[in-house]
Amino acid sequence: MRQSVATSARQSQVPNPAANAAAAARLLEKKKEYEMVAALDRASAQFVKRLEELSNDFDVMADAGTVHGQVLEQWPNMFRILSLFLSTREGQSNNPEAQPPATGERLVRVPVEGLRSTDERST
Repeated sequence: MRQSVATSARQSQVPNPAANAAAAARLLEKKKEYEMVAALDRASAQFVKRLEELSNDFDVMADAGTVHGQVLEQWPNMFRILSLFLSTREGQSNNPEAQPPATGERLVRVPVEGLRSTDERST
């Protein structure tokens, strides 16, 4: 005798305990795998953030190096100005009526005390 199609369809839909256990174990394995990948993603994001902060620190240090270079570049000019001042001062002490150098270089005094009092009032 021939079995009906409905009977065979019902038998295939009946849950098999061994298949359920294997599917549950596979599902548990995939959940653990997903959690590990998510943890790796979070760790990678933190690593990228730390590297970006480190990059910003390097930019600040590079800017500071540029400023230090500019300051060091000005020292020869500062020594030239000081020697000009000292030579002018020595010339004035020897000859009070002496003229300033004809090269057009002249030392100018800026009243620092007046500037400081203005700055203190503005703050």
